[in-house]
Parts: sequence; structure tokens; C-alpha cells
Amino acid sequence: MGFIALEDVGQLDDLVAASQRAPVIIFKHSVTCPISAGAYREMERLEEDVAMVVVQRARSVARAIEERTGVRHESPQVIILRDGRAVWSASHWNVTVERVRTALRELKGAANGRRSTD
Repeated sequence: MGFIALEDVGQLDDLVAASQRAPVIIFKHSVTCPISAGAYREMERLEEDVAMVVVQRARSVARAIEERTGVRHESPQVIILRDGRAVWSASHWNVTVERVRTALRELKGAANGRRSTD
């Protein structure tokens, strides 16, 4: 588990498709921002794969995420995709490992609940 570089729009397409099977975590990170450095330390504690966009290196991807999800671009920012859409997001000081873990637990619980009633 760890960071996976998200550097082109084709990879974003793959993540959106993967979100049909399980939640996908996207982390937008700025290498020049001290708040983002703190968010990075939080996210590296997560026991899940995290698709990381370094905004200075992949601006087109950051823009595409905003266009496709409707979530206004910020940095640092975490967006969780499920079923092809943004279902949770946080930015700046709200990017914590505990908040992301809680969001994932809730999403997985909701998915399990849906499956049990099908």
C-alpha cells in the first residue's frame, strides 16, 4: 500500500473505472506548500493505495479531476471516488488519516449494507 503517481488523464480514467469495484482515493499534493507537507505525512500513514497528483507536475490531471468530479480544486485535497463519482472530499487541515479512514469505513459499510439487501 502506498502512493501511486497519477500523472496523466488516462490513469484518471482507469481510477474512475476502478471506483465501480471499490472506493478510490485521490490525493492532490503541492510540493511547495507546508500545509500540503503535513497532509502528505497524514496520507502516508493510510493503509490503502492512494493515487497522488503532484499539482506542479500534473496540472492537466488536477484540472480534469475538478471537471469530472465537480469538486473545486484545492491543494492539499483528498477526494474519494465511488461508482465513478466523488462521494467524499477534504482539503487543507481537514486532510487527516483518521478522517479518511472514517470515510472509507462508512463507504464500505454502506456498500456491504447494499449488497445484503440485493
